Amino acid sequence: MWRVLVVEDDPLMREFFEASVSKCTELELAASFGSALAAKAWLDQNAKSLHVLLTDLGLPDGSGLDVIRYARALNPDCEPLVISMFGDEDNVLASIEAGALGYIHKDSTPDDIADTILEMRAGGSPISPMVARRILAKHDKGGRSPAALAPATPAAPPALLSPREQEVLELISQGHTYAEIAELHQLSTHTVQTHIKRLYSKLSVHTRGEAVFEATRMGLL
Repeated sequence: MWRVLVVEDDPLMREFFEASVSKCTELELAASFGSALAAKAWLDQNAKSLHVLLTDLGLPDGSGLDVIRYARALNPDCEPLVISMFGDEDNVLASIEAGALGYIHKDSTPDDIADTILEMRAGGSPISPMVARRILAKHDKGGRSPAALAPATPAAPPALLSPREQEVLELISQGHTYAEIAELHQLSTHTVQTHIKRLYSKLSVHTRGEAVFEATRMGLL
């Protein structure tokens, strides 16, 4: 079972998340708080046993970004999922840079947030379509299609990725785990990990979510 920490200041929304996690047989509600300070105090003693941090960004005593960084510093294996009313580029990118593997806008919160957490556990990086569209639209110069988006960084040459790295990129963007990719291509998990390390290096990223986001921005997906 994956242990989940909920950090949400809205009592009704927090109760909704708690109920969703509690009724899922594959998840365990580790704790739930309405402030960054309380969450950090709990993490001081329990971070090592935490699997998922479900957090809002706008907290009464700080930012959920601080909680994400704090949790990841204590437990790098913790997988943060942001659920926020903020859908702008700056907040999304800041969340990804802090270590978030998913970003859900509150207006498009699924009926069962446990399903989204299970999607992350399976290797996915859930992002609300409306959030992705806003960010892509911001980079769209003159109404071009997403494939022709002008990246914030220098344009990548056509042969940036090898054919195998491109295949791996497409599979991780679809939520496949390393083991599933290895099985699909009859490779060892170690070989898949090597491809992913090279992929991350070429995209200058460190997580699956960052890789998918940056590749989309660069027109590689």
